[in-house]
Amino acid sequence: MAGKQRIMMISTHGYVGATPQLGLPDTGGQVVYVLELSRCLGRLGYHVDILTRQFEGQPAEERLSNRVRVLRFPCGGDKFIPKETLCEHIPEWVSHVMSFVRDGDVGYSYINSHYWDAGLAGQSLSEQLDIPHVHTPHSIGTWKRDNMDGQAADLERKYNFKQRIREEKNIYEACNTLLATTPQQRDILRGAEYDVPNEKIAVVPPGYDDARFFPISQASREALKMEFGLKGRVVLALGRMAHNKGYDLLIQAMPHVLKRVSDATLLLAIGSTQPTAREKEQIAELKALAVALGIGEQVIFADHISDAELPDYYRAADIFALSSRYEPFGMTAIEAMACGTPTIVTTEGGLWEEIVWGLEAVYENPFDTEAYGHAMAAVLTHDRVSQQLSKFGSQKSRARFTWMGIAQQFIIMLEGMGVATNETSAMSGMEAGLKWNEALLSAT
Repeated sequence: MAGKQRIMMISTHGYVGATPQLGLPDTGGQVVYVLELSRCLGRLGYHVDILTRQFEGQPAEERLSNRVRVLRFPCGGDKFIPKETLCEHIPEWVSHVMSFVRDGDVGYSYINSHYWDAGLAGQSLSEQLDIPHVHTPHSIGTWKRDNMDGQAADLERKYNFKQRIREEKNIYEACNTLLATTPQQRDILRGAEYDVPNEKIAVVPPGYDDARFFPISQASREALKMEFGLKGRVVLALGRMAHNKGYDLLIQAMPHVLKRVSDATLLLAIGSTQPTAREKEQIAELKALAVALGIGEQVIFADHISDAELPDYYRAADIFALSSRYEPFGMTAIEAMACGTPTIVTTEGGLWEEIVWGLEAVYENPFDTEAYGHAMAAVLTHDRVSQQLSKFGSQKSRARFTWMGIAQQFIIMLEGMGVATNETSAMSGMEAGLKWNEALLSAT
């Protein structure tokens, strides 16, 4: 450990593991973010412990690499607990972590917590252990509250907004640095409701694995389409089943596509390996909506796509559509762009501000279903537009969003806090800097 730093990475909710069970409750982009960032930091010489909750008989420890491990600590019993109410059990979780740190004489250089439940844990541990605390919100309570459809009382019961926003304000005030994933998030944090000083906020976006997500030839894409039994022009949307993902808005946009592209098909890969009763109800509602609009045959509902097959499904699609009512960033869109798939991005999130419209991707407001549909139809009917988005979208992903590049930005942020060691800093600057330069050169 001489000259190497150990990082405490905290992500308490969901199913966090070396091979994440994406599609299970509360297990999606944030889990991928934590795992991939940790792996890259490990390659750059850091030792990373990912601390999460232990439940459903999970092992206490799991190795990702020789420098990165997942450590699980129990709280609230052995059953899954939704992220909205996990906060009630965080003090118990913190007590187990404190015992582990003190009994094992484990030293950490700093803490990086993810989402507000982990932020509560991270700030408590930071104060008890006298360690700098970097908090990554991923999503922000006021933004989600203001962009969710439904009755205020119903949303409050489900999402626990009042407590969440109150606790967020305390975390944001007490932590050393806030790590926003988009400029839009930074602006919300600086706004009147949170009033975080600008100098306390750093902006580092999520990333993607460029060893898995990359473009292939058009002939290979057509072969994949046949392998998956897909026909015509395919619009793909995928993710967990949640109202804020806007799948109903996307279905409402499809009739406008079909007026101009008669062989278009919408593939919704929104199933779950363990769907809840509510998720089943929501999918049934979406199927009924498609039938009511007269496009039941043109909308395919698929089960959750495995992590291994995910890149090829992106490549088999003619368009990837991100239609969320609310989306902190949109990592799936970056992955699709990296695979050379023309992408339509929601303006109800952070990613669209990073995009050159019509060159790297197209963005539209999903609430304007007619405009969103026309945008998809334009990409499907004009090969030149499709080819341009494919080429420059992929280049944008490689130049801006690879995990190694993100890790380098993360380290620069730490150096600004005076945390990174000279040895690690020099190595990271050399290795990640070379990769960063190569990506920039390939994009020019």
